[in-house]
Amino acid sequence: MEPAADAVGSIRDTYQKYPNAASILPAMGYGAEQIRELEETINRTPCDVVVVGTPIDLTRVLHIDKPSVRVRYELREIVPGRLAAEVERVLRAPALSGR
Repeated sequence: MEPAADAVGSIRDTYQKYPNAASILPAMGYGAEQIRELEETINRTPCDVVVVGTPIDLTRVLHIDKPSVRVRYELREIVPGRLAAEVERVLRAPALSGR
């Protein structure tokens, strides 16, 4: 299931800004309102299990009403330096140059 259809508040706004993220549930911040919106979005999304891949244990800050599993991951670049080069390219893009 794609959580975008069940998203609320700033989570819904994030999908509008980043439509390529439709198959994941982005946690864009951990303020009180965003935590409430994240919890509501998770609990509204029909799924068998929630895979939590955030740096924090979300169950310490919100209630998930379905089974969940916390995963950890490491990033190892296949092409060393490629990620840094891509980040630099994006940061130099005209849309971000005013920042």
